[in-house]
Amino acid sequence: MNELLNALGLGQAAELLSLSPPGWGRNLLVGLSRSLQIAAGAFGLGLVIGLLGAYGKLHGGKVTRDLLAIYTTVIRAVPELVLILILYYVGTDIVNKASAALGGGPVEISGIAAGIWVLGVVQGAYATEVLRGAIAAIPPGQIEAARAFGMPGWTILRRVTIPAMMAFAVPGLANLWLIATKDTALLAVVGFSELTLETRQAASSTRAYFTFFMAAGALYLMVTLLSGALFAGLEKWARRGQPSLKGGAR
Repeated sequence: MNELLNALGLGQAAELLSLSPPGWGRNLLVGLSRSLQIAAGAFGLGLVIGLLGAYGKLHGGKVTRDLLAIYTTVIRAVPELVLILILYYVGTDIVNKASAALGGGPVEISGIAAGIWVLGVVQGAYATEVLRGAIAAIPPGQIEAARAFGMPGWTILRRVTIPAMMAFAVPGLANLWLIATKDTALLAVVGFSELTLETRQAASSTRAYFTFFMAAGALYLMVTLLSGALFAGLEKWARRGQPSLKGGAR
């Protein structure tokens, strides 16, 4: 059996990808864990920014709407790699200057925290438009009925707006989550030790580029498939009680 695996080139690949030294499998899994931590944090931060931005665009004053329009336009126009470099270095510089002005020393920013901040700002611009469209799609009568019952604004948001918009927002949010998981690979340019950087280090050390990049691609695909199943279940839950698309087509 070992001879057959070696003949197919799988024996060496299995050894390189093993979890124990000299294999690099554990390093790849650690990198994947960091990628998912950054993606989850950035996605959550993006949702908060997006919800505030969507409400600002729909119900804010002219200045608020104009500022949000500039934010979403600039973020969506500039490539993510350029934004990551700008936000990372500018953000780090601002924090250190603020620390120096307060009499403190240089601030060491956690790689995961910086990654969440950078990608969260990017995610927020896209989430703003996704959630704005979802809120605008809610039938006006539902909001008017809630106001007629005397519900305050926060209660309407929590009990009417968010549940009602979920059916419209989930497909777009699923795409944003997948974008967040892939955008973590761009953080390798600023030295974040996530899956892509771990893969590059393993491949350059062993010269087994095909093996490691195929393994990284398989891990990203696994995350995509699991995420697709989870968001499909979430969308089904959000659409409970509504006519299915198939039923509506009839």
